[in-house]
Amino acid sequence: MKNFKQTAYGVILCALMGVVAFFLSAYFPIGAVSIAIILGIIVGNLIKPGETFKKGITYSENHILAFAIALMGVNLNYLVLQELGYKLILIIIVAMALTISSSLVLAKLFKLDKKFVLLLGIGNGICGASAIAATKQIIGAKEEEIGLSVSIINFLGTIGIFLLPLISVVFKFTEISSGILIGNTLQAVGQVVAAGFSISKSAGEIATIVKMGRILMLLPVIFILLFTLSKKRAGKVYGEKQKKHTVPLFIIGFILFSLIPTFGLLPPEFIAGISKISHYALIVAMAGVGLRITFISIIRDGKSALLIGSLIFLLQIIFSSSVVYLFF
Repeated sequence: MKNFKQTAYGVILCALMGVVAFFLSAYFPIGAVSIAIILGIIVGNLIKPGETFKKGITYSENHILAFAIALMGVNLNYLVLQELGYKLILIIIVAMALTISSSLVLAKLFKLDKKFVLLLGIGNGICGASAIAATKQIIGAKEEEIGLSVSIINFLGTIGIFLLPLISVVFKFTEISSGILIGNTLQAVGQVVAAGFSISKSAGEIATIVKMGRILMLLPVIFILLFTLSKKRAGKVYGEKQKKHTVPLFIIGFILFSLIPTFGLLPPEFIAGISKISHYALIVAMAGVGLRITFISIIRDGKSALLIGSLIFLLQIIFSSSVVYLFF
């Protein structure tokens, strides 16, 4: 009973911040997830919740986050690949690979932690906060890095809502080209919808389908990370006991939930309900992540992270703009 109470205090605090973040997201375009992190940073640094809340905050950022990621699989419908066609699928894969690999190059150039910059690459390349949350445990990133990367990715995506339609007008892209550019570049689904439908209904629909294709790439990336990182850890230090890098339980849940929409195992309204629960749980978990971030870490890493995130995003825009200009 005592342990339950100790956990409950922190979870309730994160849940309350999540509720506030959700309502504030109607007035600020950066999204509820980023707002939850920002609220967590403010509360964690200014009010500084004591030991009473510590256990529940840890529970939120670990267990509730794992729960959110497992349910997140319900957003994947692999039948979308049929609508994209081989040409667009190839473009999505190349763009994603370029984005993630460029993040590793930039990490080396700027002498920053590869795990941190890899989060920025994955967030930019696939689906923003969801991709960062789903891969952070596999990569082994720190809590401050997760919060900063999510905030930066969502900030850049918000700028992109206005920037990409402008690029489409300047280069006189067609509705199809504009949809592909937006869907293959912006990080969050909400950002893609906002930017795409601001051009036209057709551009918005194409952008959304392309974005769904990018989200489907999350699962292959997870397995690639599990495979490559387990190999690196296996041969790391001679004489140390080697640890087998098993597939986290939430990833198995993620895969199983992705089967639901793909094979139509539940009615659409149930799938939509599970998706909403996942989104709300992610907001609560990110409030917990924010509570663990210090102002010192933001001052230390914030400027460099924003610069690298911006460079990665710029590379995405250049690549996708070039592709649609040449081939569509």
